Amino acid sequence: MIPISTSHALIHTLHQLSRNLTNRVNEVLKPFGLYSAQWAVIFVLKTRETLTQKELCEYLSVEAPPLTRTIQRLVKQGYVKQVQGYDKREKHIQLTEEALRRYPEWEKSVNDLNHSLLKDLPSTSQDNLSELLKIWLLQIS
Repeated sequence: MIPISTSHALIHTLHQLSRNLTNRVNEVLKPFGLYSAQWAVIFVLKTRETLTQKELCEYLSVEAPPLTRTIQRLVKQGYVKQVQGYDKREKHIQLTEEALRRYPEWEKSVNDLNHSLLKDLPSTSQDNLSELLKIWLLQIS
């Protein structure tokens, strides 16, 4: 058997964790007809109010085609709208009134999941992990 390097094992574990977390978020959002990719867009727009599709792609580290499909689904569901920018080719994405009305129940479900996932991890460890991940994300972005 070929020995696995520590760095390879760490990245593999992070990938597994990421997939597992995505699946768990999908489970709690399913009753609302939402998926984690849609929640990511909704969450960012709630905190930033409006972004162009290009800005969303950059912030979420997502390629344009899948993000376009996600935005189209959210438009169809009545949760986001596209507003013409100064440049006719530029569209700003914003949450609709319906999304803003429903946001608290979506957020509660995700927050409840987050709390249950982190309940056994001491707050100091959560703080340390959060700082490490933020630093790492800045380095690789």
